[in-house]
Amino acid sequence: MAKLKKFLPHLLALAGFVLLSLFYFNPVLQGKEIYQSDIIQYIGMAKEQNDFRAETGEEPYWTDSAFGGMPTYQLGAYYPHNYIKKLDTALRFLPRPADYLFLYFLGFYILLLCMKVDYKLAFLGSVAFGFSTYLIIILGVGHNAKAHAIAYMPMVLAGIIAIFRNRNVWSFLLLAVAMALEIQANHFQMTYYLLLLVIVLGIAYLVDAYRKKLLPDYFKSIGVMVLAVVLAIAANATNLLATSEYTKFSTRGESNLTVEADGRPKQNTGLSFDYITEYSYGILESFNLMVPRFMGGGSSENIGKDSNLYKALREIGASPVQAEGFTESAPTYWGDQPFVGAPAYIGASVIFLFVFALFLIRGRLKWWILGGSILALVLSWGKNFEIATRFFIEFVPLYDKFRAVSSIQVILELCLPLMAVMGLYKLFLAEIKREEKLHALKWSTKITGGLMLIFLIFKSILFEFSGANDAMYSQQFGMEFMNALEEDRKAIFTSDVIRSLVLVLLSAGLIWAYLNEKVNRNLLIGGLLIVLLFDLIGVDKRYVNNEDFVQAREMEQPFQKLAADEVILEDTSHYRVFDVSGSPFNTGRTSYYHNALGGYHAAKPGRIQDLYDFYISNNNMKILSMLNVKYFIVPTEEGTQAQQNPNVFGNAWTVKDLKWVENQDQEILSLEETDLRSTAVINSNFRDIVNEGFKFDPDAEIELVSYQPNELKYQFSANSDQFVVFSENYYQPGWQAYLDGEAVEHVQVNYVLRGMNVPAGNHEIVFKFEPEVVKTGSTITLVSSILLGLILIGGVGYEIKKRR
Repeated sequence: MAKLKKFLPHLLALAGFVLLSLFYFNPVLQGKEIYQSDIIQYIGMAKEQNDFRAETGEEPYWTDSAFGGMPTYQLGAYYPHNYIKKLDTALRFLPRPADYLFLYFLGFYILLLCMKVDYKLAFLGSVAFGFSTYLIIILGVGHNAKAHAIAYMPMVLAGIIAIFRNRNVWSFLLLAVAMALEIQANHFQMTYYLLLLVIVLGIAYLVDAYRKKLLPDYFKSIGVMVLAVVLAIAANATNLLATSEYTKFSTRGESNLTVEADGRPKQNTGLSFDYITEYSYGILESFNLMVPRFMGGGSSENIGKDSNLYKALREIGASPVQAEGFTESAPTYWGDQPFVGAPAYIGASVIFLFVFALFLIRGRLKWWILGGSILALVLSWGKNFEIATRFFIEFVPLYDKFRAVSSIQVILELCLPLMAVMGLYKLFLAEIKREEKLHALKWSTKITGGLMLIFLIFKSILFEFSGANDAMYSQQFGMEFMNALEEDRKAIFTSDVIRSLVLVLLSAGLIWAYLNEKVNRNLLIGGLLIVLLFDLIGVDKRYVNNEDFVQAREMEQPFQKLAADEVILEDTSHYRVFDVSGSPFNTGRTSYYHNALGGYHAAKPGRIQDLYDFYISNNNMKILSMLNVKYFIVPTEEGTQAQQNPNVFGNAWTVKDLKWVENQDQEILSLEETDLRSTAVINSNFRDIVNEGFKFDPDAEIELVSYQPNELKYQFSANSDQFVVFSENYYQPGWQAYLDGEAVEHVQVNYVLRGMNVPAGNHEIVFKFEPEVVKTGSTITLVSSILLGLILIGGVGYEIKKRR
């Protein structure tokens, strides 16, 4: 009974998290699903592998439905012995996306408990973290992997802090399991940002250990952490090894090309500076962490019929319907970024409590949280604080592998509510004098409230309320339109500044009432919880709400079949489709119904992207024919139509000649001047493999007789030795060629395809996708999972023995 009483508060907290998650995303209780744009594209990309798995029970690890063929390692592949995935699935027992919101709460709750905060404050802090606007927004658009990784960040920090406090088996297991879950979430950019924060934390603890002459203890703790992280990495070995392998093949890997399609020199070390910093947070824009629509909110906001813009549009001749339609998505944003779905609002009440905490907290806790916050904020500015960004790109390993630098603000979303709660923890400590607490309250109110007053009083002097695209709007609609738009932006700004000021004063008032014994500790926490919920949910619901949910069937089949699809699907042979009616390399729609040359992925196959830049984007028919593009989906006045390519090369063909080139530049440039139907372009690196002593047989035949995503069978017949080109992407780490059951070598030809020598006679040629990386990784994963299980059993046994 005593044990139950001890755990009852935590059970109630968990129940509260479940209720809050289901309350916010309540349409899931009606069987509805949130419409997530990125997940829609994923469904299209992953359909072939998911269908194959459902039909055969096997995992293909390759799909031909996107970019002419690619591994499914980053498309939700299932791996053997992935027990960490099973644990993660058990934790995410709620319907999506309520499951991720619950994970936000759970991870932060565990972190605060490890920091010796009582369950009430831990619950408050978890709510502040989980409802941070950016964390809700990414659920709305379908950045599930990102949300997944963010949710486990606090749990990893909890394991690290627990080991620093007490090096026992439970703290070791907490870090090992949390880190394994973090890696399993498979969003390495978020994990990388977590690593940056951990480094800041480690430095703060190192300085503290040095001052206290506790360096041996510090390094022992680091040793335990290293072992836990190694075990976590091993538990995810298959995914990590597969991702590392594919990265070299993808646009995230290094290219040996030295020129761009337009002739400019090519940058070959990571992503370009402009690409990395395309989404850079404006320095001034950072105030929307405290004032949600400080710079107009999202790129488009519904400002309604009462707006100045509606009146201006009516005055310049727009109909009521036209004016209302425009104001439903008005360009209110006037910041620096090319597109913003919503502001990264952390909460005026949270920011106030963060500043309040800065006056009460001392030592390493303050400095690692503050240091991590400052680092994240500065790096989120990207090109707007170029000196820091260029330093990290040039000197910090792997930093140049990630784009959208503004997303590092997830560290702020973690650190600020953490500091805020620890400030409240200090508020309740008797050893801190009342005068010091009143001093902290006075100055935190002056700083945050005073800043809001300055914005209100001097807004017309400090800000112009004009954005990057305003010149276009001015030219198109005239100055009356622009004046009205700027007045609406100013009204939005004023409204949200007043809102933030009121929330600051409410939070400050509650603390003042507590310090003057007007309310007790529980009432203060309850009052702040109400303020936080009103503050954060009020903003979250502007951008992610019940209107974003649809019937489940709309998510199960998100792409409607077009007339062009119907025509193409009548052809049951194996071929590819290229959709030129939209952005073919930025959509998963075509992949949902066909083997597509295009697709939607953040890490496309690198050489296919090169071909797109050099040739495909210009509709080079020779390249498209080489890639077995038999059908095009084209736009017409009557809608999209299917057009057949009469010159398609087919699934495989024999060639007369080989053209040897010395490097990747020559490979891709030679495609333009070469008759690819009769000649294969090959890098000289393959000279030792290729036999040039073949004689072209015009009567030779080769036919694809069986297709599965991970296995292709061909029947070949010729009177002399031949060299055959296959219209399939070359991926040497996984694809193995067999001639009449015997393994044979094949080579890369025509920059992206496969080629091989075939002797005279009748033969069966089979390509099988047999990735060794999966076999190796699965063995490592199994061993590490067994070790984790043994450590857990040993810990339980030791605990039982100790209690007896």
